[in-house]
Amino acid sequence: MNTYLSVWKLRFVSGLQYRTAAIAGMATQLFFGFIFIMVYVAFYAHSTAEPSMSLEQLASYIWLQQIFLAFVMLWFRDNEIFTLITSGNIAYELCRPCGIYSFWYAKLLAQRLSSAILRCIPILLVALLLPKPYNLSFPPSGTTFALFAVTLLLGLAVNIAISMFIYISVFWTMSPVGSTLVIAVLGEFLAGMIIPVPLMPNWMQAVTYALPFRWTADFPFRVYSGQIPQSEAVWGILIQFIWLAALILLGRWCLKRALRQIVIQGG
Repeated sequence: MNTYLSVWKLRFVSGLQYRTAAIAGMATQLFFGFIFIMVYVAFYAHSTAEPSMSLEQLASYIWLQQIFLAFVMLWFRDNEIFTLITSGNIAYELCRPCGIYSFWYAKLLAQRLSSAILRCIPILLVALLLPKPYNLSFPPSGTTFALFAVTLLLGLAVNIAISMFIYISVFWTMSPVGSTLVIAVLGEFLAGMIIPVPLMPNWMQAVTYALPFRWTADFPFRVYSGQIPQSEAVWGILIQFIWLAALILLGRWCLKRALRQIVIQGG
């Protein structure tokens, strides 16, 4: 455990050094937040159908996406891991006196946390100070906020477990491009990052509920706004734990099979 904690600390401190990238990311995320909300404001103004979530809830949903983008984006990638696999330097990883899966998981967790810390507070302050209906609303109660915090952290853990499959797949494909595109693009759509899940057709919502992606973003963001009741949120937390355990077990099994088949410099 001390090994993984040390790796986490080193990568976390290293990630905090990229302040210029964080500033550029904040500007981009604020821009896209405004654009998405303006699109939905126009959509709601001209829609005759009863919306499945209010404009206030939707604005909070969009801003939470931008504030915690480092937590929920699947296209967040560690090129160092890709290079280790494709160059054959994975041999050095195999010499470490620790498990590769846990080692990489700790690194990815630290990267996402450091990136989120650098960006989230400025975007949060701007979103809270905006006029309605463009602002981020406060959660209905303190209990709701506590449930949101738990679901957000569990969503982060599930998201990293999903992203591990991108790295594991490179052992077979030897190219990170295809895996990233397929898993990240499809996964983010099903997580509600493109279209919020409540605004999807019923049949598509059924698909998202059967897969783990929505538990990384859609579920915690709707808990925050109160659209998902507290009793349902508690059951959702249990489902997040189940998905997390299943994905980690499957990921470890896939990595173990991949490591059995690797060939490094002909040996």
